[in-house]
Amino acid sequence: MNRHTVNVHGHQVSYRTGGSGPVVLLVHGMAGSSTSWSPILDDLATEVTYLAPDLPGHGLSAKPRGDYSLGAQAGFLRDFMIAMECDHATVVGTSLGGGIAMQFAYQHPERVERLILVGAGGLGEEVMPLLRVLAVPGVDVVMPIVFQPIVQNAIEALTGIFAGFGLKPDLTTRELWRSYKSLVDPETRTAFVHTLRAVIDLKGQRVSAMDKLYLAQDVPTLVIWGEDDPIIPVAHAHAAIEAMPGSQLEIMEGCGHFPYLEDPKHFAQVILDFVESTEPASLTPEDLVRRMD
Repeated sequence: MNRHTVNVHGHQVSYRTGGSGPVVLLVHGMAGSSTSWSPILDDLATEVTYLAPDLPGHGLSAKPRGDYSLGAQAGFLRDFMIAMECDHATVVGTSLGGGIAMQFAYQHPERVERLILVGAGGLGEEVMPLLRVLAVPGVDVVMPIVFQPIVQNAIEALTGIFAGFGLKPDLTTRELWRSYKSLVDPETRTAFVHTLRAVIDLKGQRVSAMDKLYLAQDVPTLVIWGEDDPIIPVAHAHAAIEAMPGSQLEIMEGCGHFPYLEDPKHFAQVILDFVESTEPASLTPEDLVRRMD
């Protein structure tokens, strides 16, 4: 699980890779990084080759001033795969990464063998209220005050006190807090704001893939969702399945928005079983044109 770096258009991209066999490209969520996938990487490596980049503006990758839209991130994935000499892959995207994965499959179908969506954005308007608030214009003005190391240290000290009494935050809260800590860095915070506003506003998710999902019916597709997801409701999973005839659904009981952290062994096995039991797609842009006719 050692980190590596590769140069993409003059920008350093941090990534993790390992294993052998067919390639599985792991796309993390907003304010996340390749670290998010750590609990499942060893299990995946037994049967597949995993590639897990830190998206631009995230983790240890470069955070240039620029475009952080879904289309731009999908273009990055293509260029990252070219840099890695990888022609095609099973693409796994979680949360924001799910929206990017769908956009990638739409823009570059020839590179997608399978599509796995995990608590994915872009399948409905509803989203956690906090994210809607953070997307409001003007909030970024107060972020430098809120996201200060002194605030982080105070909250961590308070959390430690509660832990001493046996009151520990649940896994979802801990993962959200890990993401919060990354926003102490000004460059990461700026990239986060641009990324957030590209997909969310005060009303909720402002980008939807629902009208294009029929184009994915020639790509083996698996939708994985935590039944207790507090960030993006599980109803979005059922809506996606209805829009993609032939797709498969895995609802993980007792899990929230991060099933790969909450039940990593089962999550990894679901992915491996799906890769093993399905034939990879081999599409071209012309195939999508025919579907649209």
